[in-house]
Amino acid sequence: MLDFDEVIPAPRQNGAAPARPVAAKPAPAAEPSFETSVRAADDRRVHVEDKRIINGRADVNQLVPFKYQWAWDKYLAGCANHWMPQEIQMSRDIALWKDPKGLTEDERRIVKRNLGFFVTADSLAANNIVLGTYRHISAPECRQYLLRQAFEEAIHTHAYQYIVESLGLDEGEIFNMYHEIPSIRDKDEFLIPFIDTLTDPNFTTGSFENDQKLLKSIIVFAGIMEGLFFYVGFTQILALGRQNKMTGAAEQYQYILRDESMHCNFGIDLANTIKLENPQLWTPEFQAEIIDLFKTGVDLEYRYAVDTMPRGVLGLNAQMFHDYVRYIANRRLQQIGLPAQYPGVSNPFPWMSEMMDLKKEKNFFETRVTEYQTGGALSWD
Repeated sequence: MLDFDEVIPAPRQNGAAPARPVAAKPAPAAEPSFETSVRAADDRRVHVEDKRIINGRADVNQLVPFKYQWAWDKYLAGCANHWMPQEIQMSRDIALWKDPKGLTEDERRIVKRNLGFFVTADSLAANNIVLGTYRHISAPECRQYLLRQAFEEAIHTHAYQYIVESLGLDEGEIFNMYHEIPSIRDKDEFLIPFIDTLTDPNFTTGSFENDQKLLKSIIVFAGIMEGLFFYVGFTQILALGRQNKMTGAAEQYQYILRDESMHCNFGIDLANTIKLENPQLWTPEFQAEIIDLFKTGVDLEYRYAVDTMPRGVLGLNAQMFHDYVRYIANRRLQQIGLPAQYPGVSNPFPWMSEMMDLKKEKNFFETRVTEYQTGGALSWD
């Protein structure tokens, strides 16, 4: 009797070989039980305990369940504080800049030097996020904030370009200062190696050495770049605004300062969480290296203060910034769990804290609500 799964050999025609028998078809696999299917689906789902800031096992495409609520809260706060440069009137700034007697040469130097630094600094920050840090963070809540931060860096670069264009400044001069002005170039060159490490396509986390490199980069960008390198410039431009000069530029700097303050706090929270989840990275040698980097950052920022302000102006002088950058560095070091390195320094600019106070009803130029929040998020309390 023939097996129906076999092929009946056909007679040879013109010497052709007969057809080969076909193997019997295997019996269909048994359907998995309902319980097995449920277990398999559950294994694929994101569990909070699998989430980690780096080297996590959870699917980075699944936002919830939340493990890092602080990151999501910062994302929502960033969205609520949305603003755009074109919303700010620059007519008074333009008239003042065009008036030969409107500003002193020292005040004009401050404006141009600060624009020269900031137009590049926020581009460096954006590149570091988009091409580097984002790839290596495995917590989707934190990635969500990083996307918002990258957009804000783009807004900041736009704001500086808007000021340059409004004032009719030489774009070649301003945008090339990071090549041509040593005090600006030195700060950028300090940062670039940390960008290059994370943007290297062959760099991956998972080893002790590379995980330390990632942690170091996060601390440098949050604590030194956004938490220290921006503060001389912010203080100088906001001091102009307090004297009713360059009020449009100062208003934009005020909003940028608030954004950057949130970036700094997010980065510090990110670094501290990595430390908690990976305590082996926080060695005494690593801590000493971080302290040395902060000391270098303080020296670079003070040199920048001297270059931008070789003489006293606006009631400010370089010596005041000698204390201020050390005061800020002490705060940043303590935020990441390291001892202050500059005992006895105090804050010579207590009014700067007011510039970051999002609860104020009106800014000091009386031009718009400083909470700059959108529709449904705006609180009138």
